[in-house]
Amino acid sequence: MSHEHRRPAQDRTSDPAQAPDAARLPLLSDCGNCFGLCCVALPFARSADFALDKEAGRPCPNLQADFRCGVHQDLRQRGFSGCTVFECFGAGQKISQVTFQGQDWRTAPETARPMFDAFAVMRQLHELLWYLTEAVALPPARPLRDELRAALEKTERLTLGTAEELAGLDVPAHRAEVNTLLLRVGELVRAKVPGRKKDRRGADLMGARLKGADLKGANLRGAYLIAADLRGADLRSADMIGADLRDADLRGADLTGSIFLTQAQVNAARGDATTRLPRGLRRPAHW
Repeated sequence: MSHEHRRPAQDRTSDPAQAPDAARLPLLSDCGNCFGLCCVALPFARSADFALDKEAGRPCPNLQADFRCGVHQDLRQRGFSGCTVFECFGAGQKISQVTFQGQDWRTAPETARPMFDAFAVMRQLHELLWYLTEAVALPPARPLRDELRAALEKTERLTLGTAEELAGLDVPAHRAEVNTLLLRVGELVRAKVPGRKKDRRGADLMGARLKGADLKGANLRGAYLIAADLRGADLRSADMIGADLRDADLRGADLTGSIFLTQAQVNAARGDATTRLPRGLRRPAHW
């Protein structure tokens, strides 16, 4: 299928500090090779993030016939900031071009439901691939490298299943298995940071005043940092997996070397030119 009129692939950036590692390129959204799956398969409710209600499986009214977003350049101004935060980790193009071999849900309506169901599973698997790919490359995780590579290979094999096989996967069980391994990686990374490290795993830090806080090597897994003031905070080598950074103020914060941070988390936060990000993550256009 020709994609000459489709939305271009996500900008890979020419800044070496923000350039993704080659191993992570397939885990970046390539909207030009996707059938607008996030614009159809997922539901959203009218809120500060979305200007209208949409049921799962119903195309967003902004989705055009060629699978381009008709308001892509003005999403935030039109009340669709949630769309600018979402990241599928490359699951969209994998489902579109590999699982369904370029057959889209419009020309083959019978594929719609299986495709949307498979997309939800693939996104979770690709998120795990993102974490595992990062973990394999971390020097402190060298003792776990064989286990990490085995988990990485197993997860990749799962992504190559049919739509039916994907829909039947016990994703929570696989995620729990991988998460146990990632926890051990986090401990090894944080152990390299001298001194006592803060453990705020799953903590309610919504709106917390953490300006200039020393959170180097902190465990912030699953922490609720919604609207937290993290201006100038030191978050180097912090474990950020699952941390909710919606509307968190990261201006001047240092996140270099923080682990398991995703583009979606960065997109959801507020920052500026002085925010320091880990290699491979882009500075959002709205900062």
